[in-house]
Amino acid sequence: MIACLRLFTALCLAALLAACASSPSSSLGELPRTPDASIEQLLEQAAQAKSPDKAALLRLSAADMAYRQGNAGQSAQILQQVPMEQLQPGQQAFASTLSAELAMTRNQPKAALAALNHPSLQRLSEMSIPLQVRAGTVHARALEADGQTLAAARERIFIAPMLEGEAASKNHEAIWTLIASLPTDQLQPNGTDDLAGWMSLALAVKTAGTLEQQQAAIDDWRSQHPKHPAAIILPLPLTKLKELASQPLSKIALLLPQDGQLASVGKALRDGFMAAHYQAQQAGQKPPAIVFYDSSHLTSMDEFYRKAQADGVQLVVGPLEKPLVKQLSTRPQLPITTLALNYSEGDQGPAQLFQFGLAAEDEAREVSRRARADGLHRAAIMVPKGEWGDRVLRAFSQDWQANGGSIVATERVDQPVQLAQQIADMFQLRQSEARAKSLQNAAGTNVAAQPSRRQDIEFIFLAATPQQAQQIKPTLNFQYAGDVPVYATSHVFSASGDVNQYNDMNGVRFCETPWLLDANDPLRKQVTAQWPQAAGSLGRLYAMGVDAYRLAPRLSQLKTLPDSRIDGLSGSLGMTQSQRVVRQLPWAQFVSGQIQRLPDTPR
Repeated sequence: MIACLRLFTALCLAALLAACASSPSSSLGELPRTPDASIEQLLEQAAQAKSPDKAALLRLSAADMAYRQGNAGQSAQILQQVPMEQLQPGQQAFASTLSAELAMTRNQPKAALAALNHPSLQRLSEMSIPLQVRAGTVHARALEADGQTLAAARERIFIAPMLEGEAASKNHEAIWTLIASLPTDQLQPNGTDDLAGWMSLALAVKTAGTLEQQQAAIDDWRSQHPKHPAAIILPLPLTKLKELASQPLSKIALLLPQDGQLASVGKALRDGFMAAHYQAQQAGQKPPAIVFYDSSHLTSMDEFYRKAQADGVQLVVGPLEKPLVKQLSTRPQLPITTLALNYSEGDQGPAQLFQFGLAAEDEAREVSRRARADGLHRAAIMVPKGEWGDRVLRAFSQDWQANGGSIVATERVDQPVQLAQQIADMFQLRQSEARAKSLQNAAGTNVAAQPSRRQDIEFIFLAATPQQAQQIKPTLNFQYAGDVPVYATSHVFSASGDVNQYNDMNGVRFCETPWLLDANDPLRKQVTAQWPQAAGSLGRLYAMGVDAYRLAPRLSQLKTLPDSRIDGLSGSLGMTQSQRVVRQLPWAQFVSGQIQRLPDTPR
């Protein structure tokens, strides 16, 4: 009797457990499993299925199999044949996730986010772990591609406890990449959850100056957050930082021209570089030794590198000459890590080559960024004729159009006598005058009519010399376009100190180096006291020299920490994947001949 009772109790318990286990399945629906059949066989079975529900599930399995096999087109085609209304909630969530994955193969993050907004995904937490992971992963990818970096990081942090092995490692590194790419002002670690911990780690690393200070900040953070996932397994870039901190820089070669046409440029760069070196000494740091080499008398780069290696050089800063930089960029590798002070034409180069300069292309992209931030969409362009103007035009156009802006007119400036005609053509004033004349002829009498300009130009992107800009702005005023905002590169500003020079440029906005906009910077004060020319347009080169010195020990840091920046005197410095240092610049405008600083562009 007791045995029978035990058997009955066991059977009841088993039935209860079975009911509990099957209840989510019964309410959410059976999900596709990895079938033994081929895609064609699954579709054939679907065509022969007696139940519409069964047919829909078979087609969903076939669509998923096609996606997993890398045939996104076939997968999308099959998925279109699956009626969502015939699926149960779990199957709908599965189909929506697959739809989002297919949208991402087409680089359509907004379509992916729309697919993931299906009501069935509100019950995702009730569904299987694999489906939760799959939906969470594609959601994170779509958010990142849509520019919602913080939301993408939140999604990856949510799925992290569900992952194992390689998938867990990849997700861990992806979280750090996302958090590290956030601007410092967005790193607000409120609370004690994992997200706050990631943010406080990124903030600690970004606000530390030297590699040694960064390493100390990481160690302090780990001691305060011993159970955080990033403390248990340090992200790979931070592990690399630790390795870099154990290899201090002790000797730098400064390779610049001392004779020839570039001698004055080389001198300004060298003086700025050494000013930063002496400032570091005065601050009690132990800066590396500097060895000088003359690039204007080089017989070969190979010979230079042999000499530098024999001298114990660990890093080369230079050369400045574009042909030498181009030559280095074509080599498979370099004997010593090198920070060239110019840019090659291609994006590729050896792993040991970094490139830094005062590229006009950086400023063109800065104008694009600023105009977008100011809510503008339609641009007209004025650049000088020639190769330089073409490069600036290309850089602006690519960035502007890639971010949704449109270009409604372009003029290449050359002869001053043509300016009035070019601006009239840009604003279609001649057509307006012709219409007025036609009206007069039709009426047979004089008609008072002021020419009207086209209204679809929201601003003008201007890259020009100070002399050209001083002619262009008054001509715009004369041609009834004085109210159109002008956004310019730094080339419109000569920094001559002559107020009268800029009286006709009222309202023109331009980006410029912090060096020329902040006369109170302590290092700038020291330099201009010794070399007064550094307060003028040559100051940009002194600033570049200072920044080359500050970049030298932090090249690997910029490469290792994606989207981290150094606030320099030539701009806010970041690095591209091709190891080119790029600048973002502050802004000013001309007001009654004076320079008025504007708020910085939001990052």
